[in-house]
Amino acid sequence: MAARTSSRSWQVHRLGPPAEALRLEERDHRPPGPGEVRVAVSAVGLNFPDLLVCAGGYQERPALPFSPGFEAAGTVAESGPDSGIGAGTSVLVVPELPEGAMQESLTVPASQVYPVPDEMPATTAAVLHVAYATAHAALHRRGALRTGETVLVSGGSGGVGSAAIQLAKAAGAYVVALATGRRKTDACRAFGADLAIDLGEEDTDRLPARVREATGGRGADVIVDVVGGALFQQLRRCVAFEGRLVSVGFTGGELPSAPVNHVLLRNYAVTGLHLAAYRRENPAALRGIHDDLVELWRSGAIVPAIHAELPFEQAPAGLELLAAREVVGRVVLRCAPGTAG
Repeated sequence: MAARTSSRSWQVHRLGPPAEALRLEERDHRPPGPGEVRVAVSAVGLNFPDLLVCAGGYQERPALPFSPGFEAAGTVAESGPDSGIGAGTSVLVVPELPEGAMQESLTVPASQVYPVPDEMPATTAAVLHVAYATAHAALHRRGALRTGETVLVSGGSGGVGSAAIQLAKAAGAYVVALATGRRKTDACRAFGADLAIDLGEEDTDRLPARVREATGGRGADVIVDVVGGALFQQLRRCVAFEGRLVSVGFTGGELPSAPVNHVLLRNYAVTGLHLAAYRRENPAALRGIHDDLVELWRSGAIVPAIHAELPFEQAPAGLELLAAREVVGRVVLRCAPGTAG
């Protein structure tokens, strides 16, 4: 049987919610040029920013039409000259917009490809980069986490939050996780949190006192905040002396601000993390983080939680799950074997 020369791609032709914005189209495969590879995609990891990209609310606003998506996994189908990656290699792909990850075939520079062990499931590899690399960089590069310190994670049942819990425990931290609802707080405990606080039952004004009670009056040494908004104002009151509050997102929808006088008086640092900036400024750091994550996966220290696996053609439904904010862990799209080989 001759190899297919085209495959399906989700394209955004007009901005809006996924059901209105996304259109499934057939596109010809682009052969790889020098320093490029073509990847036959097996799985696509969906992320909250995909919703923002479709609606035009993300910091990157590619020209229409474009394909959304920030991470995928599969096998190198074709290798261009000087790519350094042979055909048949299992990889995760972190493509750049407008040629995003929601495609069954991706032709990308080799710099956007990270080899993974053959024994790693594609559905695992497809969610290893965005959430886990973000959590890793937040804890270690920006948060300077040390063994025995306390880590506080907001949005603990989501992609970045669940990754931060697992990685903090692997680093020897005491972990306090925040989530809303019993199902999500139970999930935080299953991920390894020592204490899970239900924001649906707890008065958020009492949150600083609750965290200090749990830490002998000290507070949290490192806070990883993915929610922002009003919760950020309570989180900064949970920081220990000389602690580090790392802002990695604003899923709450409101941009927070920090009063400098409070930062000064409590001697803590407020720092930010935008993972994509490392691709431009320090790609070697991302390679090192990736290698560390692979070894942590091999050891069983991290196990990405998959909330749902859906067929590739159900991408809008997968993104609607994220929009409903009921997802625990990640949502993955599966491509049919051999679709883009």
